[in-house]
Amino acid sequence: MRAFRVTVPEPDEDLATALLWEAGTAGIEVGRADAGRTSLLAYFPDEVSRAHLEEALPAATIETVPIPDVDWVARFRETFRAFRVGRFAIAPPWDLPSDEADLIVVDPGRAFGTGTHESTRLCLGALEDLAEERDLGRVIDVGAGTGILGLAAARLGARLVVASDTDPQATASAVHHAALNESPLRVVRGDGAEPFRPRAFDVVLANLTAPLLVAHAAPIAGLRRPSGALVLSGLLDSDLPEVQGAYAACGPPEVRQDGEWAALVYRSAA
Repeated sequence: MRAFRVTVPEPDEDLATALLWEAGTAGIEVGRADAGRTSLLAYFPDEVSRAHLEEALPAATIETVPIPDVDWVARFRETFRAFRVGRFAIAPPWDLPSDEADLIVVDPGRAFGTGTHESTRLCLGALEDLAEERDLGRVIDVGAGTGILGLAAARLGARLVVASDTDPQATASAVHHAALNESPLRVVRGDGAEPFRPRAFDVVLANLTAPLLVAHAAPIAGLRRPSGALVLSGLLDSDLPEVQGAYAACGPPEVRQDGEWAALVYRSAA
């Protein structure tokens, strides 16, 4: 990874930002330079050269700069505060609300799933609605990250909740969150649906990416009991046709959307 400081006149900030994204930046920090100019600190893979950026932004001043030594987790923690998603209050340990029954404590770290992303919110909303319709029974979250969806399922009355992930940092985070929330979450380190018996769960959650959902469609869908529910998330609305095609055998889904993000909820008769 390398960093470039791109300086442009303030009126050109939006155009320069768009051009940097087109050039493949991994992220941009916006600052102010002197005399009505904007400073854009842009991060790129090592193979992107200064000459490449100068060609893409001929009117900008571009210099190579050292990558700042920043603790991004600590920086995120500085701004992470309690918020609501449906009936749940999600809060870090340093900003716990008082007298909150449906509380999920989240300690932000390296694993995905703090409740702020649209795909996680879509899953939480689907879980809440399913709990109003039926007994959640046995629930599995494939690709669980922090385990937040499993924690929510336990709060909603699931009899057994399994959080599965291949990433050791994710499973460690899920174990940590189970202890933090005093939840009976069972954490399994394994590859997708492979460690589990088919048709073993009443609710199957998979908040992954569209390519993973498509590639593992058969084993993920196979975890669901005939009377169960399947919730797929982590996909953009443009991914819907491909993912729906891969899960066509599950019947017609309910499509939920939050901005450009989408989730599919497949129900069977309770």
